[in-house]
Amino acid sequence: MQGPTTGSVPDRRMTPARTLVFAIAAGMAVGNLYWAQPLIEVIASSLGVSSSSAATLVTVTQVGYALGIFLIVPLGDVLDRRRLIPLILALSAATLLGAALAPSFAVLLAALGGVGLTTVGAQLLTPLASELAEPERRGRVVGAVASGSLIGILLSRTISGFVADLLGWRAIYVIAAVAALVLAAVLRTVIPPLAPREPVPYPRLLASVFITVAHHRTAGPTLAICAASFAVFSMFWTSLTYLLTAPPFSFSVSQIGLLGLAGLAGALAARRAGALHDRGWSVPATGLALALLGLSLAAAWVGRNSIVALVVVVIALDIAAQSILVLGQTRLFALPGSARSRLNTAFVVSNFLGGAAGSAIAGPLWSAGGWAAIMSASLAITLAGLTVWTLTRRRLAHTSTTPDHPTGAPVEAPAAAR
Repeated sequence: MQGPTTGSVPDRRMTPARTLVFAIAAGMAVGNLYWAQPLIEVIASSLGVSSSSAATLVTVTQVGYALGIFLIVPLGDVLDRRRLIPLILALSAATLLGAALAPSFAVLLAALGGVGLTTVGAQLLTPLASELAEPERRGRVVGAVASGSLIGILLSRTISGFVADLLGWRAIYVIAAVAALVLAAVLRTVIPPLAPREPVPYPRLLASVFITVAHHRTAGPTLAICAASFAVFSMFWTSLTYLLTAPPFSFSVSQIGLLGLAGLAGALAARRAGALHDRGWSVPATGLALALLGLSLAAAWVGRNSIVALVVVVIALDIAAQSILVLGQTRLFALPGSARSRLNTAFVVSNFLGGAAGSAIAGPLWSAGGWAAIMSASLAITLAGLTVWTLTRRRLAHTSTTPDHPTGAPVEAPAAAR
């Protein structure tokens, strides 16, 4: 990484090295949310609960994550992130160790709720990366860090499957705890000294999340489209475990985890989606990605008995989901003002509430109608997102380059929120 540019003034730019570290840290942090996803059957057997009960581990983790995003991430707009981010990672390590040592399902459920609550480092890093990036490179930088998050989600399934087969399911949480502590030390060094922010009372800070969203006409539709996409993404990956453990596949957890590598290929292909925003193509690219998401689900329905078809579907679906999320997040970060942590709070909370809903209904849908029921619901949610895009695309296209407030006043802290 580059040192100071001149004298004792630190380099605060998003250099390629700093971007890479942020992306790796984001991926490792977000991966904590998904260690349990391919291990549902193993954990259920180990702790003596049903598969449907074990599936709630993913849901509780995501709900905890959404709560952590709302309660903690806005602090990134007022506190020193060079101290805040390592502290949060240290707390995450403690909850991960709690999950590794959990003697019962109830304790594991509580520990994973704590993991979700404290695994918010990535969502403090992404707005920080946007803040440090030059405006003309913001889309590329956000795309790189956000892609790190998705790659972490996908690789977590592969890694947890292999570790569970070799060392048991508890070992992955011990490894993750150690990794969180290492990350805390690394980021304390990598994050540059930052200028102090104006303090805002905590209740007003939380209230200003809603005020900030309300002041931007593009925010609501963008949040709705991205939440729909992530609900489909989460439902697909949760239900894929059911499909692949049943005949004709009857895969082991490590074999299921290998499918995450196909998703990784999709994430890498979509890594530069943010560059489309930099070129002014954010809105039409979002529409195309929604269409690709729908086509992927239709192909998954038809090709449900072919592993080759499912691998192709995973790649296409992850390209679509990653593109929608990166483009939406970059549009939010390009809005005027400096409330990026609060905009990111709204973005991630809405996404993970959508994701939690997708995970929660996957089990009942599978019990009621199998893969066909899962795909029907996923297509309906995708169609809802595409409808929102169709009805608001002109507004999104206009305001993606034109500030909602001609005066350029900072929208993050109107009088009512100070």
